[in-house]
Amino acid sequence: MSAMSSNWDRRSILRAAAGLSAAGALTACGGNNGRSGGAGSGTNLTQYFHAYGEAGTEQAIKKYAKAYDKANVTTQWITSADFESKLFATLLTKNAPDLFEFHPQIQMIKSGQVADLTDIIEPVKSDFNPADIKSHTVDGKIYGVRMIDDPQFFFYRKSMLEAAKVDVPTTLDELMEAAEKLTTGKVKGLYMGNDLHNVINPMIWSAGADTLDEKNQIAYHTPGVIEGIKKMRQLFTSGNLLLGAPTESWDPSSLNQGLCAIQFCGMWAMPGIQAALGDDWGVFPFPKTIDSGKQSVYNGGWSMFVNAKSENVEAAKEYVKWLWIDQKQYQEDWATSYGFHIPPRASLAQSATKLKSGNAAEGVRLFNEFGHFDNIGWTQAMITALEDVFANAVRKDMDPEAALDKADEAVNRELKKLFG
Repeated sequence: MSAMSSNWDRRSILRAAAGLSAAGALTACGGNNGRSGGAGSGTNLTQYFHAYGEAGTEQAIKKYAKAYDKANVTTQWITSADFESKLFATLLTKNAPDLFEFHPQIQMIKSGQVADLTDIIEPVKSDFNPADIKSHTVDGKIYGVRMIDDPQFFFYRKSMLEAAKVDVPTTLDELMEAAEKLTTGKVKGLYMGNDLHNVINPMIWSAGADTLDEKNQIAYHTPGVIEGIKKMRQLFTSGNLLLGAPTESWDPSSLNQGLCAIQFCGMWAMPGIQAALGDDWGVFPFPKTIDSGKQSVYNGGWSMFVNAKSENVEAAKEYVKWLWIDQKQYQEDWATSYGFHIPPRASLAQSATKLKSGNAAEGVRLFNEFGHFDNIGWTQAMITALEDVFANAVRKDMDPEAALDKADEAVNRELKKLFG
């Protein structure tokens, strides 16, 4: 979901320790209780959510919690822009939540921070998207229950492309040409976020590469990726990119308000775009970086984790099972009533009527054909290393090979820590 969406600037978990002084701020987010002494038993549970951008999300999460009768579930709805650092700082204190939403990250497992949820997932494992199960599995154990899948792609204004006689791009070269033709007056051809971080992985996948291979070794340092970085540099300096936009790319406002003709964003934005533009829009995957590459779609999303150091691990697991495994009506409501998301469970994805027509159905098709999921071994420090590549080679014109060499050093240090 937006904002604070699945790709939400993905601030460093490793920087979280530096935010310990801010830990108390979480408990000071007044008015965030999902319930206070409701119909539940004497067990008290606290869950942390970041503030989603879609209207009604906070109320929905609190409604689900209120319906649970085996514990009193309190929701902390974190509205600040540094949810990740505040969450991880607070996990080190006595105010740590019993359960929280986040993305699969192997260091949380190796540090003993998150509980093994295999026992509650195993009975319904076959109903979950296999890629979601894989992205939460380490040594045969499953950590975290996926709540929503959030595919991300390019959204475009049909009328603008038609007026400029531009076809939907299928290669990065075509995207660059389209951006030039579509840039007129105050309208920029393309918006990919102010820092371009959201398109790093898609560019790598569309070059036929990956972040890590199956042996957890570097797989992104290829000639195709180097060529892609050079093309991104051309785009960055072309004058055809929207830079310094008033909102980040998770928000479709730049497209809706006519600041750009094409914008990278997530499926969650579809209802808002439809309301603003009617049928004057479409979607397409990240185009092939090089001719031998393949179009790609990044699948973000959010998952629920249980704090293994909580005093109420079993009660927290029971709540997670009740809400995110047993209560299918709430799961479908969460996925389709507040922006569009794909339910990670096949049975719900097949029955979700709102996703069966128009651009929503096209988004599902692109997700199924071109989707890539997070690698649980690809940590925040590694993410930051490639963000630095873009900062140095795309925004500052450093030689791409040298920038990747520098990233390799940081990534290999992390791989050695994690895998020996």
